[in-house]
Amino acid sequence: MKLEATPSELQLRPVTLREASDFVSRHHRHHAPTAGHKFSIGVADSRGLVGVCVVGRPLSRMLDDGLTAEVLRLCTDGTKNACSMLYGAAARAAKAMGYTSIITYTLAIEAGSSLKASGWRNERLTRGGKWDRTNRTRSRSLNEGPKKRWRKDLK
Repeated sequence: MKLEATPSELQLRPVTLREASDFVSRHHRHHAPTAGHKFSIGVADSRGLVGVCVVGRPLSRMLDDGLTAEVLRLCTDGTKNACSMLYGAAARAAKAMGYTSIITYTLAIEAGSSLKASGWRNERLTRGGKWDRTNRTRSRSLNEGPKKRWRKDLK
């Protein structure tokens, strides 16, 4: 269900990792909160917080070049325009901090409309898979399948 709010009613605000994690715990469809972050952004309307974005280092060590940020979680309560506003704000904040690109992943079945609206491009489809290794098991995830990787260049 999309909750109606005009973009002018939505306001960005800083949030702590704890606030973002609490919101993700209550509202995210298929992910738990992250363990850490570089920064988090919230979006609120007259009812209060309606979405959060958690940005950190890329989880893929091959992409962790010190100049690339990753949106680790983006979660809203369904308020219209909140996702696009958060993706745009995350990219602007990362650029202001000196990052040259920002990435994120969506499930292969997700269209990515908010990303497209915010100027991101679908870079590739990943294979997906498990994070387990023989000497280190990870908790099981419902979303081990292929993912779309999205990128926005910030130069």
